[in-house]
Amino acid sequence: MVRRGSEMPFLRLMGCYCERFSPPRLRQSSTNCSGGVHMMVKKPLFPKRIRKIASGFAFIEHRFLRKGFWESLSHIELLLYIFLVVVSDKNGLSYYGYDKICRILRVDADQYINARNRLLDKDLIGFDGRVFQVLSLPDRPVIVKPVKEVRNGGWFSLGETVQEIIREKGRGINPNS
Repeated sequence: MVRRGSEMPFLRLMGCYCERFSPPRLRQSSTNCSGGVHMMVKKPLFPKRIRKIASGFAFIEHRFLRKGFWESLSHIELLLYIFLVVVSDKNGLSYYGYDKICRILRVDADQYINARNRLLDKDLIGFDGRVFQVLSLPDRPVIVKPVKEVRNGGWFSLGETVQEIIREKGRGINPNS
């Protein structure tokens, strides 16, 4: 015989010892057998608070989470992307200026510019200098090379820049030899 709550210790930790949370009853109310396949029956937690789809409704494809787009973004990139989705029209266009975006998202201009450029590189948004467009998702997340850390002085010498370009091109030329 199984003691009540022993199959679901998380319920015991929450102090749910009542009969309605017993494992068999919980399974019975949460699944529905249709043609031999058990499916979760989803019931709203707050039926009076079911959201309505209005004319200004924004959405993100579920594929954004399932296919790894979410994981491919930094926190600030994700924040900017979701903001642009929320404020865009049916064509994905939004006209917010960088100063207002920075103020609303509580980021500085450098963070904003870096996140915007990374979203452009990852083919998630378009930007013409004043108008953003949230684009349809590519087939898979675009992997972008990490941004190089800035040195103490904040500048790289011409030689370092040329070496980096040559290295990226894969020519293997060492200017010091």
